[in-house]
Formats: sequence, C-alpha cells, structure tokens
Amino acid sequence: MTDHGADLLIRAGAVHTLVPGRVPQRALAVRRDRIAAVSADPRGLDHLVNTDTQVHDLPGATVLPAFDDTHTHLIFAALGAHDVPVHQARNIPEFLELIRRRAAVTPEGEWIRTTTNWQELNLAERRMPTAAELDRATDRHPVLVKRGGHNDVVNTYALHLAGITVDTPAPPGGVIGHGADGKLNGRLIDNALHLVEHLVPAADRDRRIGGLRLASHDYAATGIGTVRDCAVTPEDYAVLLAAREAGALSTRVRVLISALGLTSATQVEDLLDLMEEWRDTSDPWLSVWGVKFGLDGGLEAGATEEPYACDHSFSGMLIWEPDALVEAVEAVIRRGRRVGTHAYGDRAVRVLLDVYERVLDRNPGLPAGTLVMEHGGLAGPEQRARAVALGIPITIQQPLLHDTAEVEEGFWGPERVARLFPARGWVDLGAQVSAGSDFPVGQFGAMRSVWGMTTRQTVIGVKGPEHAITYDEALTLHTTNAARLTGEEHLRGTLTPGRLADITIWDRDPAHCPSDSLRDLNPTHTFVGGRLVAHTGSRHR
Repeated sequence: MTDHGADLLIRAGAVHTLVPGRVPQRALAVRRDRIAAVSADPRGLDHLVNTDTQVHDLPGATVLPAFDDTHTHLIFAALGAHDVPVHQARNIPEFLELIRRRAAVTPEGEWIRTTTNWQELNLAERRMPTAAELDRATDRHPVLVKRGGHNDVVNTYALHLAGITVDTPAPPGGVIGHGADGKLNGRLIDNALHLVEHLVPAADRDRRIGGLRLASHDYAATGIGTVRDCAVTPEDYAVLLAAREAGALSTRVRVLISALGLTSATQVEDLLDLMEEWRDTSDPWLSVWGVKFGLDGGLEAGATEEPYACDHSFSGMLIWEPDALVEAVEAVIRRGRRVGTHAYGDRAVRVLLDVYERVLDRNPGLPAGTLVMEHGGLAGPEQRARAVALGIPITIQQPLLHDTAEVEEGFWGPERVARLFPARGWVDLGAQVSAGSDFPVGQFGAMRSVWGMTTRQTVIGVKGPEHAITYDEALTLHTTNAARLTGEEHLRGTLTPGRLADITIWDRDPAHCPSDSLRDLNPTHTFVGGRLVAHTGSRHR
C-alpha cells in the first residue's frame, strides 16, 4: 500500500460526522487506525483505493461514530460469561436447578457463582432466594449469588466460611440480612459484600481473558466501541492488561479502579500506591481513567431526603462520612487522578456536591472534569443547577431505569421513580452529561439506550416523559459528550480526519426507525481503530 492509500473505504447513504452544522457525507476513508478523509461525493475518495484497500459499498447504509457506554461493568459481564446463568430462570425452582446442575459437575468445596444481570421481580415469586433455599441446591459448595453490584445472597456454607453468625455486626455502610425469625437469610448489601467476596478465589487467568473476549465482543456487536468500567480491582486490571496483550478486547476500556469497601483516606492511599505502576501502561485501547467511590447504596439503599415508600423509618444509607470522603478524594487528586463517585438518591447527590465543592475550594485550579458524579439519579432542579455551576460532569443510565422501574417503585414510589435520570433537565442546563447502561443492572446496547432516553419507556410503561430528549441529543451523550468525559474529544466522538477510526455501520437510519424497532437495532459492522471487531450482518439481536 502506498502512503497515500486507504486501508478501508466506506461508501454509504449517509456518513454522520456529528460535527455541528456539517451536512452528511457519503464516503469515509481509513488509514491505519485513523480516519484519513471524508467526502460528500460517494466516489470522492476512490483515488485512495488500491489493491490492498477493503471497500464497503453500502449505498443504503448509515454510518455513525462508535458509541461509548460511560458507566458499565465489563468485568462483571466477562465473569458472567462462565457463571451460572440464573438470568434465564423464571422462578426460584428453576433458579435453584441451574445452581444444582453446576454443583453436580463442580468438585466439592469449590465456589459456585451466578450471573449478575437478573431482577427478582422477573421471578414468579418476585423475591430473592434465601440461604436456606440455596442450601437445597447444594450444601457441599459455597454459593455466591450476585444481583448487580450492590447485592449478594449466599448459602450457609459461604456464611460459615466467612465466619458470619447472627451476632456478627454489619460493617458501616453495609447490611447483613436476617429473616423474620431472626436467622441469617444470606443477604449481604454494599459494604457487607466483602465479608464473603474476598474469600472467592480469582478465576484462572486464561478463563478470565476468554470471558473478556466474549463480553467485549458482545458490547461491540451493539455498536459500543468504548466502555468506561466503573468498578475494577487491581487484580481485574492485571487481567485487562493481559487481555489487551492477547488481542482479546473488542472495545476500548477506560477503567475506574474501585475504592468500594474502603472507609478511610489511609486505605485509599494504599490503593493509589498500587496504581503507580500503571502510569506507563496505558494506550488507546486500555487506560486508567481514575478512582471510583460509592457514597450511597443502589436500588435498596440509595440515600433519599424523604423516607422510603415501603418503610417510613428508612431513608437509605450513606457509605462515607462527608469529612472522610473529602480527605479520600483529595488523596486521589493529589496523585493527579480523577474521581467518579456513585450518588443515586437525592440526599446522596446533595452531600456529594457539598463534598466536591469543598474539594474545589481547597484545591483551586483543579483541571475541569476531575470530579464526576456517577448516576445523579434523583438530582432535582436545584441540585442540577448547582452541579453545572460547579462544573461537575454527570453520567446517567436510562437502561438501569428501564429494567428496574418496578423494583424501585416498591422502595421509592412512582413519583420519585418518574424523576430518575432527568436527561431533559441536564441537557437544557448545558450540563456535561453523558450516557451509559450500568450493566448488569441495565442492559447495554447503543440504540437500546437511545430508545430509552427518547421514549422514557420502562418494563412498567413510560415514566417521566417530560425528561425525554431527542434522538440527536441522545447520540451526543454517547459520542461527543462521552469523549469529552474521558478527555479524548481530540481523538474520538466525531468522524473527522485525524480522529480514531471508531465507526458503526447501520443498514437503516436509526433516526427514522419506529421506536419499537430502535430498541433492538444493532449495527451490521463495528470498527474500532479501523479494525472490524463485530460483524452481525443483521439488524436485530
């Protein structure tokens, strides 16, 4: 190939560069991992074609940048590739039978884990299994049932291994569940998770790389070219480095190293010491974005200003004391790292803004985008205006609301659930807002998220239609705004010469799809850095 040739040429019905005011182009050329040229003439780049050029002549296709999922958990998806697929169960007997089958082929004493992307309200019994029920599936293996990132259920074997008894006090910011009879029911929430999870041995390195190969391809097949993984342990990052070396990643990965479970700045300093060795390991495919904190719980423990609808004596819980979180955040920024903090309920949002404002006041000149709010679920008008005034970016996750609306109404009531993830309010204020899925709590997928933000549809109907945004606005939240969040707007987010060739091709224009078709629309091709990483050949999952 000559220096002036193209490795890849795409001719299409429309190439949407996402440059404001620019009309759609008709041809796009790629050289190595970068976009070399675009043209309004479908034949306008033919002079770049040589014998080595791969040409896609698709006159009916629409080309868009690859999407970012700015808050997801690729690591969970990769682990789940080999775990017991309890998300397939329709009721608790089927749930237990899947575990029983795995137990039958697992040596006694070895851990059994489940997938995490399931909701108890999708089970006929509309509840989680208990430790006693898990014991009936197997009492010869410790069992770890995860639901999302905030909830575990374990069997009696696992409780015994962890030394948890009815008298064990819950750690600050955590819950150890008891049944109505006072006995342990196997439930662990938030900061109690580590009581058991630290006992689970890491999976074999090759097996974990295989899981990342499968999971990252699944993301790419939905149009996602970059994931921002918001809870990665140092051990997980070592596996990601190995996967990158093995060529097993189909998406770029921006990592938030997890400080979840830590309770002091001293512990955070120890984590930061571990992270120092990774200063020189980043490349365009894999890099450390920053550190992840959790200020409140998830669906069952988000910190709210008003009591829960199901329990008027409960308003969720804060995992950090504000003074301690200020110290911990400052420990991170002193090392030149960024911070993303989970704040879901409105009380947590208020407290986090207090914390961030103190950090900004005490550290003038902090680079823009250093402090990020993850979720901001119940951020009201006053909080939204305050976040914008402070220059705090926000990530929102409509698929989380879609999948969990019924669960959340049980805790918070319909009025608060309808106010979750107010995209319209953020966009109208000019907020630095970007979008993702929060898989495994929400289902990932480029157009699934766009569909959700434009319709506000959930598993129990439309919730908060006044918070819907337009298709073009939703694209921006997953592309140009997302690249700004990661500090890569000069590299990604638009289809312009010099940018990385992260490209999706769709066999119909998503902008004109009926909403019921848009939800499950997938690209026919996803390229990352000019490399074809997913080719579905069809539009639906």
